[in-house]
Amino acid sequence: MADGKVTFRWRDSTHQNKKRLMSLSIEEFLRRFLLHVLPPGFVRIRHFGILSTRNRSALLPLCRQHIAAAPSPEARPDARREPPLKPGGLWQCPQCGGPMMVLERLAEAQLRLRSPPPDNFVAAL
Repeated sequence: MADGKVTFRWRDSTHQNKKRLMSLSIEEFLRRFLLHVLPPGFVRIRHFGILSTRNRSALLPLCRQHIAAAPSPEARPDARREPPLKPGGLWQCPQCGGPMMVLERLAEAQLRLRSPPPDNFVAAL
């Protein structure tokens, strides 16, 4: 760290893992570093479950097989009927205009549990 800059070494995977130096302002370095820090209560999931290295080769094909064999929602007699698409885009995707359907309805308490942390949470770190 010198002159308000942080210099660090990194490996460039696109060029045979050649080691390189990069200098960034302190604010930019901290911003990039904190992108890798999870808020309390969040768990990094890519190393667990069906996508873990140990289970992936056996469980991923099994998951694909079950997805392909699953009946469509229209074929299930207990499937809930959704309201038809309304003109004006109430049940249309705002990005692509494609149809949207409700998969699950959450209570207010459930929404708070699933929502990301507030903006001022990161500033407190």
